[in-house]
Amino acid sequence: MMNKKILVLGAGRSSSVLIDFLLDHAEPNSWHVTVGDLDQAMAEERVSAHPCGRALAFDIHDAAHRQIIRDFDLVISMLPAAFHFSVAEVCAEAGINMLTASYVSDEIKALAETFENNGVGLIMELGLDPGIDHMSAMKVLDRIRTAGSTLKAFETFTGGLLAPSQDGNPWQYKFTWNPRNVVLAGQGYVKFLQEGRYKYIPYQRLFRRTEVIYIPEHGYFEGYANRDSLKYLDAYKLHGIKTLYRGTLRRVGFCKAWDVFVQLGATDDTFQMQNVSEMTHRQFINSFLSYNPTDSVELKLAHYLNIDRDSEEMFKLNWLGMFDDELVGLDQGTPAQVLEHILKKKWTIAPDEKDMIVMWHRFEYEEDGVHKQLQSYMAVEGEDAVHTAMSKTVGLPLAVAAKLILTGDLAVRGVQIPTEKYIYEPILDELENHGVNFKEVEIK
Repeated sequence: MMNKKILVLGAGRSSSVLIDFLLDHAEPNSWHVTVGDLDQAMAEERVSAHPCGRALAFDIHDAAHRQIIRDFDLVISMLPAAFHFSVAEVCAEAGINMLTASYVSDEIKALAETFENNGVGLIMELGLDPGIDHMSAMKVLDRIRTAGSTLKAFETFTGGLLAPSQDGNPWQYKFTWNPRNVVLAGQGYVKFLQEGRYKYIPYQRLFRRTEVIYIPEHGYFEGYANRDSLKYLDAYKLHGIKTLYRGTLRRVGFCKAWDVFVQLGATDDTFQMQNVSEMTHRQFINSFLSYNPTDSVELKLAHYLNIDRDSEEMFKLNWLGMFDDELVGLDQGTPAQVLEHILKKKWTIAPDEKDMIVMWHRFEYEEDGVHKQLQSYMAVEGEDAVHTAMSKTVGLPLAVAAKLILTGDLAVRGVQIPTEKYIYEPILDELENHGVNFKEVEIK
């Protein structure tokens, strides 16, 4: 009998699939799931009176609450990334296994020896991106290397999108994850490797430096580069490779229109705007343009960015209501916060709408003197605005890893990400049973 105790911290939407999976697989003598959240009512809703579930009011800032962590055999943190260290510190010292979907930080890496000395582990970056991207890429990369082939190039793109629909949304996009992260995406410098040369893209050029990608069965997408591809030289053991590029997928035409906001300065998050409580959508756009009492906001914008009044970009902005005399609806905010609030009015997914996750990898390698190219891809469609593809692909890898650890089929020591075969192989095998399937096609 296991009688293991699991603590899931955070009862947000991203936790729903994870918690449901663990409760569905729980039996009286297997494990019990406790969901801790500041909002106990939300935690109770996630547990839904399951006999193997319990809800708990939990505040990570409360030292007494943090000590509760010591009562569990496995902790899964779905809290905001800034709070993972507080959880990990307790788990390392108490000898408790831990999982999370967030990126590894240097602060948490410093706990690796404590975790290892206490015979337990922390797996981070175990969601979608990062997570499924690591595991699916390493599965192919390891196979290519084992065959003795020489890797030349690796590119990988992931997108959280709307499922194809006929709703007339010209952006073919709505928020399916944290809206703030979407608005701030790409800020800073982008770094990658292309044909043996280091390349950099400043933020103001990022959404113009895109590439079109065709994914079989799903059509054409455009991709823009993620911030720092170079850190994956170590993570994926790719030193010596000529091209390494990670990016984000959007529908064709999205990036050119989004670049309007970037060029205006509407995604800036470094200062507070004035008179936001009295500001309309139209005034928000106009605040970034020169003063000219005779020209319309639309005309000034078109001249400033050198685009046509009847261009696709202007059509998309009109559809969003950016030129409307509607109040923004905030008392204060940075440009990025104001923009996010306006976008939520049109980009909040409706109850009956479905999201879609698309992931695509491209591998170039030389095998027995022959140049080859392989593409690997997957797509997962959500059921509705609650049971989303995003929550499924973030929550399931964590849930499967938790089950494997609890049953003794996976033992991890130290601080890891899922790039080792003994971690990714059993997780990917079970994910296939839940519709997360990759297809491969060799390009002649």
